[in-house]
Amino acid sequence: MGIQDESSTQDQGYEHITTKKTAREIEVDKWLPITSSRKAKWWYSAFHNVTAMVGAGVLGLPYAMSNLRWGPGITILVISWIITLYTLWQMVEMHEMVPGKRFDRYHELGQEAFGEKLGLWIVVPQQLVVEISVDIVYMVTGGKSLKKFHDTVCPDCKQIKLTYFIAIFASAHLVLSQLPNFNSISGVSLAAAVMSLSYSTIAWGASVDKGKQPEVSYDYRHHSTPGRVFGFFGALGDVAFAYAGHNVVLEIQATIPSTPENPSKKPMWRGVVVAYIVVALCYFPVALIGYWAFGNNVEDNILMSLEKPRWLIAMANMFVVIHVVGSYQIYAMPVFDMMETVLVKKLNFAPSFTLRLITRSLYVLITMFIGMTFPFFGGLLGFFGGLVFAPTTYFLPCVMWLAIYKPKRFSLSWITNWICIILGVLLMVLAPIGGLRQIILDASKYKFYS
Repeated sequence: MGIQDESSTQDQGYEHITTKKTAREIEVDKWLPITSSRKAKWWYSAFHNVTAMVGAGVLGLPYAMSNLRWGPGITILVISWIITLYTLWQMVEMHEMVPGKRFDRYHELGQEAFGEKLGLWIVVPQQLVVEISVDIVYMVTGGKSLKKFHDTVCPDCKQIKLTYFIAIFASAHLVLSQLPNFNSISGVSLAAAVMSLSYSTIAWGASVDKGKQPEVSYDYRHHSTPGRVFGFFGALGDVAFAYAGHNVVLEIQATIPSTPENPSKKPMWRGVVVAYIVVALCYFPVALIGYWAFGNNVEDNILMSLEKPRWLIAMANMFVVIHVVGSYQIYAMPVFDMMETVLVKKLNFAPSFTLRLITRSLYVLITMFIGMTFPFFGGLLGFFGGLVFAPTTYFLPCVMWLAIYKPKRFSLSWITNWICIILGVLLMVLAPIGGLRQIILDASKYKFYS
């Protein structure tokens, strides 16, 4: 089958040039969430990427700065922005590097780079841990922000357990998780992207309004040497967590139509550039102004440090809730795709609404249960940020690029990719140590389901 034949199928791309597909396989692809609709425009890429990237992690950046201090903190933020933009560009380029074929999922690219079986084993566990861990953290964030909203609006009301707020947040996802694919959640994603810009602006704007606090200190947050070292490691994980959109970028690009004359990488890249400008407008002011105002006394979520004006902080927390509703769905969609692919292609279940209802509801309930059991926001960011975000965001795209394109040794491309790989591996080794220590410290003072 030629490229022209392929592009004439529904919105270019159900059939790969390299594999003949049966009628059932084509039908299943039209049902699966990633490949069911290829009608997205470049601005879908922009707000999906903003929603995926500017998550709850931005609110933890002033806390990360308090463990890094001014010089290292600014350096690490800027380097992370540059490296992750570069690795994102590589993934967009690699989406259609084989003529007539699209790598619609991260693991398909892994299989091209490392082989059919090894590629699956390298990519799938990491991608699943990233997406599930993000959704667990967002369960906690959504619940905490709802609780903060309630407590701010009604300080004299009876105290309600965080557990109940996480359950309320999860109930919205039991409904939204039934939306079939990326394009169907574009409205939710757009609202989430607008909210992320809004609450980031409130976070740094309210910090400016509050001003530099009396007796603010920019010294290390911890006084002991082990505390400083572990704090530094955990902060690296916080920063890594903040740049996490790579795990869904190929799946987002898969929704954009593509022909040999107009490959999907052009509109996708335009959307990514817009998204990264928004990322910079959110991250740098929040991180630097939040740290300037509160110094080493800043909370692990900057909005928790801001008490007044009350109505503004309540509004910001509600914006966070709306944002993480969208972000949760963006990260859940590839997980739904994997679950449904296994059930329908490997276990031969019939594609149906009932199958979708059961599997997706079960996923929401599991992430809710884990979020209720372990709501250690700061430690979770550092631990997961280092352990799995560093590979999939900072250096796995570079390893794939070297494996597939094989740039000449000591060429600019070769050197750049090896620098990213070395920095990414260091991040992967060091960051979880700090995050794990923070979780242990939080757990020692925590009562389950309080």
